Amino acid sequence: VQLQASGGGSVQPGDSLKLSCVVSGRTLSGFTLGWFRQTPGKEREFVTSIRWSGGTTAYADSVKGRFTISRDIAKNTVYLEMKSLKAEDTALYHCATGYGIIISSQRRANAYNYWGQGTQVTVSS
Repeated sequence: VQLQASGGGSVQPGDSLKLSCVVSGRTLSGFTLGWFRQTPGKEREFVTSIRWSGGTTAYADSVKGRFTISRDIAKNTVYLEMKSLKAEDTALYHCATGYGIIISSQRRANAYNYWGQGTQVTVSS
């Protein structure tokens, strides 16, 4: 399984960005797709996730109402639409996936087996 994230960039506070993550190598039935972010010296932080089968989503409180995760089943792609970006959203954003992740574990990075390289998001005035 390979994941390729893209769409990051440098924006100003209040702007929007849409990240994409293309997953290749297998079908994703039974998988959960997640977005995590990381800044230097800190652990990876859960941002959001979506269960491929059924589309159930979860969000970190810090992004709820501003970020939206979605998927395109035909394209094996998951999206992260980010609005009203803040300086504290600056991070390297990773997409990840794993099979059979139970709901209580979907916010844990170690529940995900496969990771993409990440795409940098910088929010600065």
